[in-house]
Amino acid sequence: MGVSNQWVINGMLVALLGSGAAAQRALPSETVSLDGIIQSMQKAQAAARPQSSYQIIREYRLFGAKDSKAQSEVVAEINFKPPASKGYAIQRSSGSSQGPQLVRRILDHEIEATSKNNKASSAISSDNYSFNYVGETTLDGHACYVLGLKPKRTASDLIAGQAWVDKHSFLIRQVQGEVEKTPSWWLRTVQIKLVFADLDGIWVQKSMEAVADVRIVGSHTLTSRILDYRREAEVAETPYASGPVLRKSRR
Repeated sequence: MGVSNQWVINGMLVALLGSGAAAQRALPSETVSLDGIIQSMQKAQAAARPQSSYQIIREYRLFGAKDSKAQSEVVAEINFKPPASKGYAIQRSSGSSQGPQLVRRILDHEIEATSKNNKASSAISSDNYSFNYVGETTLDGHACYVLGLKPKRTASDLIAGQAWVDKHSFLIRQVQGEVEKTPSWWLRTVQIKLVFADLDGIWVQKSMEAVADVRIVGSHTLTSRILDYRREAEVAETPYASGPVLRKSRR
């Protein structure tokens, strides 16, 4: 699983402007070592890569600086064909035209990253990050190790923050923090939160929240969540059903 957010940052920047590390601590003796967690996490991510095609229906919502109600809502269909093929279609949209423009830019960046096989450059791995042990906690009923993330280079596709690693599967359940480098002077900061879950054996990004502090125009928030997903055999048989249909995670 490559955790990439370059497409979020660049997409928000273009659309919005067009419209106007802690010290490492020793682990408790009864737990696995930090190196052990990192190695197991990287093996789990490699093993979790999907082998068959699938489709996700994702809802995006864009909020302005002072808006409690979404300025725009967009529903998109995203098709994945491993190992490196992705396509999408906008199913429907409402509100400001800024929303569909932003979503298209985001998905275009996703496709570009996939086609160039650039996921490794943004993966939560020892190639890209230095890690420190923060502690243990329970996240949505799942026991997790919490690791601090310090990017090894200044790049807009890396996050300085924390990762929640499932203690049993060693898959990453959540990543949260600040983008290490914003791609433009116009963006002061970008705070991002990515949540992952198992959907019938496929480990996917379940939701996303990105908050961009944009000079002059203020703070804007983009969120996404899965409404539905289908395996390859289901795509041709199942008509699109509106409304949230998030199937229960098995992990």
